Amino acid sequence: NGLFKKATELTVLCDAKVSIIMFSSTNKLHEYLSPFISTKQVFDQYQNKLGIDLWQTHYERMQEHLKQLKDVNNNLRMEIRHRMGASLDGLSLAELRNLEEEMDGTLDIILERKRRVIGNQIDTLKKKVRNSEEVNRKLVHEFDVRCEHPHFGLVDNGGREYDTVFGYQNGGGARIFALHMQNNQTNHNHHLHSGGGSDLTTFALLE
Repeated sequence: NGLFKKATELTVLCDAKVSIIMFSSTNKLHEYLSPFISTKQVFDQYQNKLGIDLWQTHYERMQEHLKQLKDVNNNLRMEIRHRMGASLDGLSLAELRNLEEEMDGTLDIILERKRRVIGNQIDTLKKKVRNSEEVNRKLVHEFDVRCEHPHFGLVDNGGREYDTVFGYQNGGGARIFALHMQNNQTNHNHHLHSGGGSDLTTFALLE
């Protein structure tokens, strides 16, 4: 407080331009600046008076860092071109061998990843096939059970040769099954009750 008080007195009594930047032991910033002037103006005036450049060192470090980044970027671009088979004329035999080994290693990694992806797709397809087979098995079992039901018979479908409908007769059930059928084949015959009598009609299921 005493220091800032003196700075204020110098500003008022001597018409001085004062700038104080101070950090305490707890790393807390304390700053004083005379009215009607900025910190940058104080530093600019200081540099002009002494003929020095406070930012030159920092600027040079920034330029050096920028140069390093550009070199890294150029090297990466050249490596990419080499891996694409371009700009190989300037490479020595040893460099070409190293590039070949790197490409072989990269190819092995890609092939391994490809095998894993294909394996995962095969496993997924196998699961879908197993699920489909299970659904089909349940449907066939349910159909066989219903065919053995005493009230399950053949329902007339308007005299058409195909799309005959199986269902429960005499109000035995609400669900029906539509099947493509043809009565002039002998393979895979299913003997089905055709109604209330004891006559049996033989039909061959179309594949």
